[in-house]
Amino acid sequence: MKIDQHIAYLSIGSNIGDKKKNLNEAADLLNNHDKIEVLLVSSFYKTEPQNFIDQDWFVNAALKIKTVLNPEDLIAVIKNLEKDLDKDGKPFRFGPRIIDIDIVYYDNLVLKTRHLEIPHPRMHERCFVLTPICDIGAHTIHPVLNLRSDELLNKIKIQKTQKVILLDEEA
Repeated sequence: MKIDQHIAYLSIGSNIGDKKKNLNEAADLLNNHDKIEVLLVSSFYKTEPQNFIDQDWFVNAALKIKTVLNPEDLIAVIKNLEKDLDKDGKPFRFGPRIIDIDIVYYDNLVLKTRHLEIPHPRMHERCFVLTPICDIGAHTIHPVLNLRSDELLNKIKIQKTQKVILLDEEA
C-alpha cells in the first residue's frame, strides 16, 4: 500500500529568548517526528513586528517539509510542539512568543475549517513570511491567487512598514 507524501511550507518565528535557538529547536523537533521530514530551511531574517508593534523584533524562517500527515494532524503536531517549547504561550493574538509555526502551503490544497486555513490567509500580505518562503520555494504557486510566491513578494516588497533583514550569521 502506497502512503501519500505531501509537501508543505511552514513559517516559523520567535521574538522571546534566544530566537535562533528557538527556531533551530523547532525545526529539529519537527524533523525528529516519525511522519515529518524537514527538506529545506530558509535563511533566518530579523523582522519588524506587525499588528502589535510594541514588542521585540522577530527572527523568522521557513521550512519545506515532507509529511504523510493530513493537514489537521499536521497542525495538531505543530500546536503540541508550540506548547512544549512555550509553556506559557503567547499572551494575546499577535503578541510575543517563544515559537510560532504556521502552515503556509500544503501541496496545492485550498482548505478552510474553523481551526485551519490553507494557504495561510494573510501570507500574501507579509514580507516576513514570503521572503523566507522565496529562499526555498520561490516558484511555489499560491493555489487561490494563482501567483508564484516571488511574484506575491514583489507586489508588497515596497512597504516600508515590513522590514525584513537577513540575519547576520554571526549575530
